[in-house]
Amino acid sequence: MDIWMTGWQRRNDFDPALGMMTGIPPITPMMPGLGIVPPPIPPDMPVVKEIIHCKSCTLFPPNPNLPPPATRERPPGCKTVFVGGLPENGTEQIIVEVFEQCGEIIAIRKSKKNFCHIRFAEEYMVDKALYLSGYRIRLGSSTDKKDTGRLHVDFAQARDDLYEWECKQRMLAREERHRRRMEEERLRPPSPPPVVHYSDHECSIVAEKLKDDSKFSEAVQTLLTWIERGEVNRRSANNFYSMIQSANSHVRRLVNEKAAHEKDMEEAKEKFKQALSGILIQFEQIVAVYHSASKQKAWDHFTKAQRKNISVWCKQAEEIRNIHNDELMGIRREEEMEMSDDEIEETTETKETEESALVSQAEALKEENDSLRWQLDAYRNEVELLKQEQGKAHREDDPNKEQQLKLLQQALQGMQQHLLKVQEEYKRKEAELEKVKDDKLQVEKMLENLKEKESCASRLCASNQDSDYPLEKTLNSSPIKSEREALLVGIISTFLHVHPFGASIEYICSYLHRLDNKICTSDVEGLMSRLQHTFKQEMTGVGASLEKRWKFCGFEGLKLT
Repeated sequence: MDIWMTGWQRRNDFDPALGMMTGIPPITPMMPGLGIVPPPIPPDMPVVKEIIHCKSCTLFPPNPNLPPPATRERPPGCKTVFVGGLPENGTEQIIVEVFEQCGEIIAIRKSKKNFCHIRFAEEYMVDKALYLSGYRIRLGSSTDKKDTGRLHVDFAQARDDLYEWECKQRMLAREERHRRRMEEERLRPPSPPPVVHYSDHECSIVAEKLKDDSKFSEAVQTLLTWIERGEVNRRSANNFYSMIQSANSHVRRLVNEKAAHEKDMEEAKEKFKQALSGILIQFEQIVAVYHSASKQKAWDHFTKAQRKNISVWCKQAEEIRNIHNDELMGIRREEEMEMSDDEIEETTETKETEESALVSQAEALKEENDSLRWQLDAYRNEVELLKQEQGKAHREDDPNKEQQLKLLQQALQGMQQHLLKVQEEYKRKEAELEKVKDDKLQVEKMLENLKEKESCASRLCASNQDSDYPLEKTLNSSPIKSEREALLVGIISTFLHVHPFGASIEYICSYLHRLDNKICTSDVEGLMSRLQHTFKQEMTGVGASLEKRWKFCGFEGLKLT
């Protein structure tokens, strides 16, 4: 087939079954009758453009190695393209011949300066026209400069395109609103049936329904509507009064139902609390198992992987236990708040905190004693193993027997020394535990004495109010000379009360300096020396560790004064 065939012949080669011309390769988008946008081409794949033959001109593709021509941003609803680089001798018929392959052309506005604007019927045709950007056009076989040019195709802004696009968007919005309205109407629940008009017959029916518990809600709504409509008059007043009386008879039933539901709720709460307490007890048992397994007596016999799993399980169980414990405590706290709003006295709070601290310290010392006892048992087992090995070494005829015996004796001596140290540490911990128990008993006695002193102080205040003169005499003879010294005595007494084992004068003054930097150590020591029944000084330590400590003795001194 001749490559320079006429346009009429090319139009005769159109294959309706394929929807494209047989003379143009199928990979190009220049296909008359193709009604879809060409598929997007990957950016890394080079596009191979071929020569396009038309009736009056020929289009030569650009160099594939050159970058693609630049285009402006696509306006919304764009159907118009700008075509520049047309030959000077190009006519409107040639433009139509070249671009009618992209689709139906609605209008062409050609300028005298070798460019034009082409408006297509659909938006996808613009993409086909952009494919021709960069092609070199030649009219016929002429090589004259006026018969050649390089096409530049770009998006163009047109008011007609924007107007059509806005109309289309408004139409889509109307359709969407209509669709949404139809969907809402479809999903809207049906309206309740209208309330019937009042009549004697309907009144008798509603009166019967008001007596039925299952139909009461419907009947009372009808009664309310009738009253609001103004159906009550002199003739129907008795009927309405009887219906209102029937409605009032349901009040007692509703109150009884509410009480029954409240009772069920309380039972469910109590059942839940008991179940939660049982679960918490089991969690405590599981955590106790993990703690027992984590102690050295059993811990040394597990492998590393087993220890890791036990530690993870213990952590998880403790977290779950704490969550359940907090939930149970929250339930109990709510019950206590409902039962009474009385505040807990400060003295009981301090007693509980001190007792809890002493109990926790005692438990920690017990755990340390247990661990030391298990270490002692382990060392004893090792000593027995060494003795057995030493006996075996005596029985065997080995040339290095003497050297092995010396090594075993040295190891045995080291074990014995370590055993003695562990025993001493165990005794020391036991002594500390006993001391903590004694301190706990002393604190309890001090709290009892404090309660007694508070009652005595209240009686003394009552007696002092009756006799003013003795009070003035005691104030004049008091070793406290000013209100500042009285404040210092109160602060020092509070400080030493939380330090039952005493504190040095430097420690006391360092605490007071946080409140006032002008306080002098000598003044504080002189004030405490004057109050012999409130503060006493004791010597602790031996030799270089000798230390003077002040203690609060106001509870015992009150009896002496």
